[in-house]
Order: sequence, then C-alpha cells, then structure tokens
Amino acid sequence: MSGRKDFLSQKAPENYVAGLGRGATGFTTRSDLGPAREGPSEEQLKEALAKRAAALGTAAPTAYGVSKKKDDDGEVDEDQFRDAENEEGLFATGNYDREDDEADRIYQTVDERMDRRRKVRREAREQQERDDFERNNPKIQQQFADLKRALGTVSDEDWANIPEVGDLTGRNRRNKQNERQRFYAVPDSVLAGARDGSQLGTEVQDEGMATDANVSAEQADGTMTNFADIGAARNRVMQVRLDAAAQSQQSTGGTDSVAGTSTAIDPKGYLTSLTKSERLASEIPVGDIKRARMLLESVIKRNPRHGPGWIAAARLEEYAGKVQAAQNVIRRGTEMCPKSEDVWLEAIRLSASHGNKANAKIIAANAIKSNDRSVKLWVEAMGLEDQSVAKKRVLRKALDHIPQSVAIWKEAVNLEEDPSDAKLMLAKATEIIPLSVELWLALARLETPEEAQKVLNKARKAVPASYEIWIAAARLQEQTGQTEMVFKVMDRGIKGLARESAMLKREEWIQQAEICEEEGAPLTCQAIIRETLGWGLDEDDDRKQIWIDDGKASINRGKYETARAIYAYAIRVFYNRKTVWLAAAELERQHGTRQSLWDLLDEAVKSCPTSEVLWMQLAREKWQAGDIDEARRVLGLAFQQNPGNEDIWLAAVKLEADNGEMEKARILLADARNEAGTDRVWIKSVVFEREIKKDSDEALALVNEALQIYPKAAKLWMLKGQIYESRNMLPQAREAFNTGTRTCPQSTPLWLLASRLEEKMGVLVKARSILDRARLAIKNSPALWTESVRLEYRAKNLPAANQKMAQALQACPTSGLVWSERIWHLEARTQRKPRILEAIQKADSDPILFVTAARIFWGERKLEKAESWFQKAVVLDPDLGDTWAWWYKFSLQHGTAEKREELVAKCVLNEPRHGEVWAPVRKAPENAGMGIETVLKMVVKLLE
Repeated sequence: MSGRKDFLSQKAPENYVAGLGRGATGFTTRSDLGPAREGPSEEQLKEALAKRAAALGTAAPTAYGVSKKKDDDGEVDEDQFRDAENEEGLFATGNYDREDDEADRIYQTVDERMDRRRKVRREAREQQERDDFERNNPKIQQQFADLKRALGTVSDEDWANIPEVGDLTGRNRRNKQNERQRFYAVPDSVLAGARDGSQLGTEVQDEGMATDANVSAEQADGTMTNFADIGAARNRVMQVRLDAAAQSQQSTGGTDSVAGTSTAIDPKGYLTSLTKSERLASEIPVGDIKRARMLLESVIKRNPRHGPGWIAAARLEEYAGKVQAAQNVIRRGTEMCPKSEDVWLEAIRLSASHGNKANAKIIAANAIKSNDRSVKLWVEAMGLEDQSVAKKRVLRKALDHIPQSVAIWKEAVNLEEDPSDAKLMLAKATEIIPLSVELWLALARLETPEEAQKVLNKARKAVPASYEIWIAAARLQEQTGQTEMVFKVMDRGIKGLARESAMLKREEWIQQAEICEEEGAPLTCQAIIRETLGWGLDEDDDRKQIWIDDGKASINRGKYETARAIYAYAIRVFYNRKTVWLAAAELERQHGTRQSLWDLLDEAVKSCPTSEVLWMQLAREKWQAGDIDEARRVLGLAFQQNPGNEDIWLAAVKLEADNGEMEKARILLADARNEAGTDRVWIKSVVFEREIKKDSDEALALVNEALQIYPKAAKLWMLKGQIYESRNMLPQAREAFNTGTRTCPQSTPLWLLASRLEEKMGVLVKARSILDRARLAIKNSPALWTESVRLEYRAKNLPAANQKMAQALQACPTSGLVWSERIWHLEARTQRKPRILEAIQKADSDPILFVTAARIFWGERKLEKAESWFQKAVVLDPDLGDTWAWWYKFSLQHGTAEKREELVAKCVLNEPRHGEVWAPVRKAPENAGMGIETVLKMVVKLLE
C-alpha cells in the first residue's frame, strides 16, 4: 500500500489561494475563533496573476485592471470581456444609481397624473361602449341568465322528477324516409286553381297520395285540418296579444319591477283581466284552445312539479270561460307544488276574483302552512281580510314567523291609526332590524324634532355608511330653521361617508340634491352640492366645463335650485371666468327674478371688468326695465374699464337712438370714430345717417371718407352702391359695386348686389358675366349658383336654368338652398316629395330643407307633419328669420291664437338676424327701429 496521501489530504502548493482563479483574494469568517489566517500579500497576488496570464498567453494585469487582449494585427479586442447574455447599446442597463431611481419615480408620477386627467369621461365613454357592445352582441350565458337564475329555485324533488328523454330513433328514421319521398313539378292548371281558390296545398304526391290541392288535409285519424282557418286564427291571436302588450306598456311604463329589466308585457297584469279574457274567449277558435290545452297537459304530465305549467293551464281554462275547471287545475297544482308561492297566489287570486273570498282565505291558510316564511303569502292573506283588527292579527302572526321582514313591519305600521302606536311599532322594528334605513327614517318622521334628532343619531351609529340618514338629518335642521347647521351636518356627513368608503358618485349626489329640491328642501340641496360637487375631480380635469354641463342638465330636468347651486359653486372656484358668469346669468334670466339677475350681473362685472359682454348684458337689462339713467351709468363704468371698445360705444349709440336722443347718438358716434375707429364703427355711422335722413349727403360723405381708411371693407362698398341706387343714380351705383368686387372679390353679397343691379337695368348679359366671374372668385358658393339659376328662370330661359341647376348640384351637392330652389321652381308637383327625400339624405341637417319639407306637407294638408318639420327647422337654426316667418304664416291659416302668440314670443326671444327675405327687410332704412314682431309680419307678406 503506497504511503502517498490522497489529494484532499495533501499540503497545498506554495502561495496557493483558494478561489483565486474565480477572482477571490482571500477571506475570513465571523465564526473563526482567534486570529484568522492572513491573506496573501500584494506581491504574491501579482505573481500569481502573472503566472496565470502567462499560462493563458495574455499580458500581465496592470494597476488599472486586466489588460485588453490584442488580436493578430495588434489591435485591442473590444469584445474580450463582453457578456453574451447582457443587452448592449440602446438596451444596455448600465449602472442604476439614485438619480435613475428618482427619474423613474418622476416619470411614474407624471404617468399617473396624466392617467387621472379626464378619467371620469374616459371611463364613462368606455363603459358606454362596452354596454352598447354587450347589448348589441349578448353572450350565450347572458341570453340564458334568467333561466339559470330560475334554476336556483328548483328543489331536489323537482330535479328528481325531471322526465327522461325518450327514444327518438324511430321517429328520426321515419323523418328521413319522408325526406326521401319523390315530388314532381306542379302543372300550371293546379297553380291557377290554387290561386283562384285561395288555397295553400299545391303539390301532387306520389304513391297514390291525395292530389287534391285543397287547404284541408286529412290526418291519420280521419279529422280534417283547415290551414287557412288556423293561419287566420293565429293572426288574430297575435294582434290581440300585441294590443294587450301595448296597453300594458303604457300602463306600467315598460319596466319589470321584479327583475328590474325592461319588458313590453306587464307580468302582474298579463292574462289576468276579465275583459281581455272575454274578448279572447270569443275571438280565439275552439280548436286553438284545445291544442293549447293538450300542450299544457303534456307539460304537466311530464313535469308535475313545474309550477308555471299549472298556472298557465289554469289561466287557459279561465280564458276559455271555465272558472271551475281552472280552480280544479290550480288546486291540483297546489297539491303537486306545495312549496311554490306563485301557485298558491294564483289559487288565491282565482277564488277571490270570482267572489269566493271565504275559500280564498282557506287556501291562504293552507299556503301559509306550507310556506310560513313567504312574505307575499302573508301580505295576500292580510289583504283578504275586511276588518282592520283581522288584518292586524294576521300581520302579528306573520311577525312571529318572519320578524326580520321589513315589508311586514311596514304593512303593520300602516294599519295603525294612532301615531303613538305606530311609533312604538317602529321602535320595536328598529330594535329587531337595526340595519333597515327605511324603518329608521319612518320613525324619525313620526317623532318631534328633538326626538327625531336622537333617532337619527342612533340610526347613524347603527348604519354609518347610509347617506340617506345624513340627508335626513340636514333636512331636519332646515325644517327647524337652523340654516348654518344644515351645511355643518352635510360637512360631517361627507367626511363620515368618506371614512366608511361609502361616498356616492358626483352624478348620484346631484340626483339626491334634485330630490331634496323637489321635496321642498332647497338649503339641503345647496349643502349637498357645495360639499360634493368637486368630489373625484382633479385640478387637471376640465372642471369648469363639467360643472357647466351639470348645471345645464339640471335645468333641462326643471331643477333650477340645483343648477343655481352648481353655478354658485363653480363661480367660487372660477371667480374670474366669464363663461361661468354667463351661464349663471342665463339661468337667472330664464328662471329667476329681475333683481336676482341684476345682483348677479353686478357681481359679474366686478369679477370680470374687462368683459364687454357682461357690461352690455347689465346695461340691456337696466334698459329693458325702463331705467335709462341706470343703463347710461353702467355704460359709463364700462367705458372706464374698457376704453376704446367698439361694442360698448355702439351699445351706447343704440341706447340713445332708441330713446330718441339722435344728437347724443351722433356725438357718441363721432367720438367713437376718433377713439375706436374700426370699420364696424364707420359702417354703423353710415347706417345711422341713412336711417335718420334717407337722402342725406352726410351718409355719402361718411362712406367716402371711410373707404379712404378701410378700402377692403366690403360693407362700405355695398352701402355706397345702395345709397346711389336709392337716389336712382344707377351708373354711380354700378361703379361702386364694380370697384367693390375688384377690391373685395370674396364678398358674396357684393357680387349679388352688382348682378341684381345689372338685371334691374335690363343688361342680362352683364348680369350673367358678373355671376360667372363671381363663381370663379368664390368656388362652390350655393348663393351664387342659386342666383345664377334664378336669373335664368326670371328671364324665362328654363333650359338654361336646368343646365345651371345641374352644375350647381355638382358643385354644391349638400346645399339646402340649391335643393330647395330646384324643388320649388324646376320640379313638377308630383316629383317634389321624392326630391326632398333625396335632398335630406344628402344634406341631413339643413334648416332650409326642413322648411321645404314642411311646406310640402302643408300643401298636402298633412298639418301635424308640417308643424313638426317647422319645429325641427327652428330648433336647428333659431337665427334664421325666414323659418320663423314661414311657420307664422302656417299658423295664421291652421293655428290658434294662443299658438301664434307663443310663436311670436319665441321669435322675439331668439332675435333672428339672417334670412334671404328677413335680412333685407330688417336692415332697410325705412324699417329702422321696428320691433321683431313687426318685422315678422312684414316678412310674412313678402313670402311666396
């Protein structure tokens, strides 16, 4: 045996360091006792590394680390120490330090903040899209969800009584054999005979089968089936059911109160009305009733534990007029389904509705024995009693069996005539059911204010997550006159609900505020809005627009106090924003008092002193109230805050002119031209001089002076031409219009005035030329194309008019003006209706087309449709005066005096300014100062 030691027992070589090949340089452990072995010295490390480098054929490491390996060409190999598993370049991780961590956290904060912006809108939109998609594309499990829920009520006994599936092999074999039967083409004579005799069966079968093409078919048992009668009966039954469903939809609002889903049939009133049953019994053929009876008997035999089958069978007998048979059927149903409360309820109804209330009581007693915890059966049994004492006795027994039923307690309380007895019952009910908010609130309503406050405090401790209790507490403070406490209670309530994580959404709080307003608690409504309107909204969200939309929604629902509270909260947050003040002012103007509007506008001009719109609204309200001096004072303050604002200058001029102070108005216009000399001020000055004196040289001088300053103002050229035309100086007018079209080639009204002047002078060729040049300057202008068509048919040149109309429709296919011109002047009366349909398909939202459609229905004496189309046109564009005029003309012939007054009031309120007939009449110098109603009646006379 050799004396050489094994490898692990041999002495380590000189200068050996464990783990040096892996990069270790020696270590000690905490568990070593005494001084640890001293590690290698620096010289030993260098020597070991040099030996390893020589063995590997690399250079010895330096003080800066291991030297880089050089390739055969002497260049350094950059990929020597590269790790193949690590990403490099763009995806290299590098060293991750504290600054990188801080940058990541900053980016994460920015991402979270951006995600919160418009989160409410985005989530609502996404939820709406999901709901629409799920509603339009329901899953299979959703379609059968109600059936799956109904399976939860099936008892073990019912499961055990489900019949087995029969063997259908023989039936399938016979069906396949019947499919392989041969049929032949039917001769024309048979088809003609079937047509003449209103017959259905028209095939000739092989193997000696019947060839008679009669609607009656002989069955195996020798009976005859008349398919025509069956089809007619089916149609009659379907019509009756549709009528019943429509009546039920109108009476119930179309909502199933049990399942909470929308339905077209009232589940409580379906197949239960005696009047309907009599009609059905007389209209439904006897054969159909027999077939339905056979089907229902089959259902009952196959599954005798199926309660709806028994109910349907009993109702069928009731519809057939066999009440006793129906009672017998439902009695058998109660024996087979003793745990089904629906069957018992149907049995009670059948007996009670046919005058046998004593028997109904017996049935109710038996039903309660089998279902002593059914609330519906106890309530139905109580309803069968006539005396209040008997009803109370039934409900006390019910409370012994179901003490946790809120419905039973409510019925029992409602039977109590003495309020003190009702309070005792409610106190007992709240002890037994402390989580019922409804019972707590009912008890608080019966107590005095002091006791009600104690009751609500107990209720708040019992149900801390109930917002109804906090709202009731605030309303109690409002009823006792504690105004400040209303807001304090709501403040504490919101904080408490937030702690319990029971806060509602902002929309739900607005709904609760509207309920308080409807029930006569405006302070509670304001408190709810003040404490909850900003809930869930960040500063980055568009809160101002959200709150304005909320206010408009409340106004549309008729809840003006809620909208007023919303705007008040928005004003506190956005005190210097003009749009919020304008929305609040519009609410006060429409649904508030004049003093409240004045106070609001006074505060608005203080918060937004540079908003000329608010100043002008305040001045106009003072002016319309008859306080002219106060209106002048408001405009003076507006001048101080907005020097040089043309709107305020012109408002002051209008104020003085409408009050007969022409000289003051002229002086104000002169000052305005010096301080705020815009083209609009010069135009108003020229118009003012024309209105004062029809042939005034001052207006012509002003327009010439203005054109020296503003040669690009198209309205100034139009005014100059109109002044010359009114003086019958047509060559000068032509020159003014021509110069204006060269200077302002994009002004459509200027081209139209130039063309009409040439037509007036009888130079049609020049008029056509002007319109051709206008269409080249302004591409696809409906007004220019329409004028070209009108020029031709006014000249009795219908072929040219049709040609121009074809070109106009190609250039402007969605213009209601062009389509209307074609329908009224270039189409036969019989073709107007198809053309208007085509036009509306191409130009869906054009008020001129809507007016055209209304006029067509008017001509056909379809007055209701005409009225609706006029209304649609006005809603689409209330600024179009011609629409109001056509509607008023229609109401003069077919409307009442009240409707005409309402129509005129709406027109005055909207103040229309545009329209082919309306604008010239309203701007005519001789009509200056006329009211909207007068202009409306003048335009009606000019309409054709």
